[in-house]
Amino acid sequence: MERDESGAKGSGSNSPSALYGDGVTVEECQNMIKRSLQTPVVKFLRESLEKSGCSIGDNFITATECKKEVSGGYSRGLGIMVCSNQMSIQDEVDQVLIHELIHAYDDCTAKNLDWANCAHHACSEIRAGHLSGDCHYKRELLRGYLKIRGHEQDCVKRRVIKSVMGNPYCSETAAKEAMESVWDTCYNDTRPFDRAP
Repeated sequence: MERDESGAKGSGSNSPSALYGDGVTVEECQNMIKRSLQTPVVKFLRESLEKSGCSIGDNFITATECKKEVSGGYSRGLGIMVCSNQMSIQDEVDQVLIHELIHAYDDCTAKNLDWANCAHHACSEIRAGHLSGDCHYKRELLRGYLKIRGHEQDCVKRRVIKSVMGNPYCSETAAKEAMESVWDTCYNDTRPFDRAP
């Protein structure tokens, strides 16, 4: 699912547009993606997808300029896009790929996953937020959140609600209720990792 730095979904586009972020060029971003593909966590997630019978080809992950302020997204049948105009350092590309590969893993391995179902969407967002490192303490500090204790779960919850609210089938109330209803099960589901990285 597409997300901005706060985790909210938005629409990306493959057509050039006015740049919303300073970012890098599509070509530079594609090179950053190639470097990301060599990192241990991204390699592990790609291998886990393959082992689960989810074939991802060379064009599964692409760099593009996005019309809205989103960092990237996953779409069933289309793969993962990374918004070059929102990327400035390698770590950002790594984070987007890890987050979106978890969505791809869920989409491939979950039975009857329905992205229009608020609880299904919330579950994948909980897993992606928790397992990707999106809510690491340092990242939260950079976003201006200074909470010392309990920051990781608060961050995941905040980002899940914003993302699920971007789903046209989910109101703010539905997003909160969906997240709360699946929280324990989905937060504790660390597949394909043995434990949360």
